[in-house]
Amino acid sequence: MAKENSTKSFILRIDAKTMSAIEAWAADEFRSTNGQLQWIINEALKKSGRLKKAKEKEKEKTNDANNDL
Repeated sequence: MAKENSTKSFILRIDAKTMSAIEAWAADEFRSTNGQLQWIINEALKKSGRLKKAKEKEKEKTNDANNDL
């Protein structure tokens, strides 16, 4: 089975001042700007409860597999 591409590309318009701040933050964290943006979005989604944690996803998969039996 081929591995599914789990990333999507899109264009983001952002003001220059915000972009400069993100680039500086990324450099401080030894990340690329894209990696920093992904991290910021991921953290915001987790904090808001809109992104399930890895343990919850794994538990769901296990429950689904058990229900199929």
